[in-house]
Amino acid sequence: MHLQLRGVKSEDLEHLFQFQCEPEANDMADFPARDRNAFFEHWYQNILSNPAIAAQAIIVDDVVIGSIVLWQSENQWLLGYWVGREYWGKGYATNALRLFLSAHSTRPIFAEVAQHNVGSIAVLNKNGFTPIGVVEEADCDKPLLAFVLKN
Repeated sequence: MHLQLRGVKSEDLEHLFQFQCEPEANDMADFPARDRNAFFEHWYQNILSNPAIAAQAIIVDDVVIGSIVLWQSENQWLLGYWVGREYWGKGYATNALRLFLSAHSTRPIFAEVAQHNVGSIAVLNKNGFTPIGVVEEADCDKPLLAFVLKN
């Protein structure tokens, strides 16, 4: 297995779109899937066109399996990642996040995770994030666990 990160390219978006359409993944993330137009518009207008956002594709053996994004909102650095369901439980997210964090020294970094998403909670814990509380988000049905990485 050869895992690497690289900047997200336009041709990666179809893979990422399909991953975010998986009902089980939406349930785990407690985040609704976007329709095709909304998804591509969001990526082109809000992520790929913004040089202040770090958006990396997770590549395993030359196959796009997910993405990691770091952006700033309300003077806080926020982290999000999404891995295709068929790649869950194999250590890819943990190792990709470790690689990503080694290349991005910005701290603190905050992340929010659905309380029932034990896999994602484990990924954050293994990468040094600590829980700091519970937050309510308008897009989510249930409160989310908030984490921070300070060093």
